Amino acid sequence: MSFARRRMIRILSYAFGSSLLLSRTGLALEAQNSAQAASTGSPAKTDSKPESAGAPREKVAGIGGFFFRAKDPKALASWYQQHLGIGLTPSSAGESVWQQETGPTSFTPFPETTKYFGDLQKSWMLNFRVHDLDKMTAQLRAAGIEVKVDPESYPYGRFARLHDPEGNPIELWQPA
Repeated sequence: MSFARRRMIRILSYAFGSSLLLSRTGLALEAQNSAQAASTGSPAKTDSKPESAGAPREKVAGIGGFFFRAKDPKALASWYQQHLGIGLTPSSAGESVWQQETGPTSFTPFPETTKYFGDLQKSWMLNFRVHDLDKMTAQLRAAGIEVKVDPESYPYGRFARLHDPEGNPIELWQPA
């Protein structure tokens, strides 16, 4: 199993508990021990600064937007809307913003030399949760988009990879 997958397992174990990990992976024990050693609080509240007067620390509630440069922003926005169902940012007061479903979000900085994203010139990768990976990949393939499905099923779900028209890596994740 690759370093990136092991790291993802560790992160997901914090989010969902170490019970998600198969004990035969050898990481279940590691995740359980790491979680116990880190703190009894949630991972978002584990930092080395003490809380002042016992008041809980404020934390972000989720990702409010993802902003990035594109060679052709209008065409790329249209591609994301057409193929992945992501609504565009409203341009007037009467329009509504894309509402994502509640669910887990992994926030993981990788070493700048990682090969996990593919092209070393790409500095980010989006991971989108999907309900049915097979249906989504069939839909994308029918539109002529190359999708590579990871043949392995993990305790925390299944994955597939594709690239948007500008070569940015996208990972699809169907949680277990």
